[in-house]
Amino acid sequence: MNNVDISNCILEQSDGVFTYKNDNTTLGFVRFNRSGEVEYIFVNPIFRKKGVAKKLLNLVKKETGKQLIFQKPISPLGSKLLESLGKNV
Repeated sequence: MNNVDISNCILEQSDGVFTYKNDNTTLGFVRFNRSGEVEYIFVNPIFRKKGVAKKLLNLVKKETGKQLIFQKPISPLGSKLLESLGKNV
């Protein structure tokens, strides 16, 4: 995995949503609730497998102070993400 440098990206935050953007596009976003449930996560295909999802999920964990819960249904890509994260989130 080749991590993306997000230091030059914009982090937008609204109620229950974190979004990483750069000058050209959205890298990814996550929608969550105060119970720590991840309702939806998306990473632009160009930035997948570069640590963006993990960074977004860590923001959710920090914001909510809760163990993360992933709502069903989980897509095949989402299942792979959960496998790769193991107990890191």
